[in-house]
Amino acid sequence: MSSEIKQQTPLASLQADYGQPLRHRTSGRVLLSELPLVGLANLRVDPGSEAILDALRAGLGLELPVAPNTVAQGRDAMALWLAPDEWLLRASSDGPADLAARVEAALAGHWFAVTDQTSGYSVVRLHGPGTRDVLNAGCPLDLHPGVLTLGQCAQSHFFKAGVLLRPLDEKGDGWELIVRRSFADYTVRMLLDAMQD
Repeated sequence: MSSEIKQQTPLASLQADYGQPLRHRTSGRVLLSELPLVGLANLRVDPGSEAILDALRAGLGLELPVAPNTVAQGRDAMALWLAPDEWLLRASSDGPADLAARVEAALAGHWFAVTDQTSGYSVVRLHGPGTRDVLNAGCPLDLHPGVLTLGQCAQSHFFKAGVLLRPLDEKGDGWELIVRRSFADYTVRMLLDAMQD
């Protein structure tokens, strides 16, 4: 009898091969793939504190973006701007990470709040020339690469689910969506439906 606890992705019911990350392609136009259990952490700090910014640079090699809807890549993580004093940190590698613990260690002695979000969200990627058409089926944002560019992010919705969107290339053919775990199955089903059209 094993006492080991195993996390399961909320998209397990959609997997063609149980235990393998979800991957679905439609006629070469769009590939949907799940990145299961990517390390995520919510960070609240005062961006006006040079001591905090210095501690993040030293501990994580990370420069917090202060311009709205921007992304900054650090040594081991990226920071996605959510609000003037709030960021979602995403591990650079696609897999579980101890981001919250590393932030706690880097910011010891400072005022901050960090919460591990790894099991609370799902990360899905879309690639291919039809990707923007799929997203436009349920997202009201202008996703043209001249409007929402590489190095930016945006909070919006896809049909009835809140999502955090991030372009992955300059052409707008690659996108990453971060969605709450409780809406992941719904969101992916809506994406798959839009991919059929």
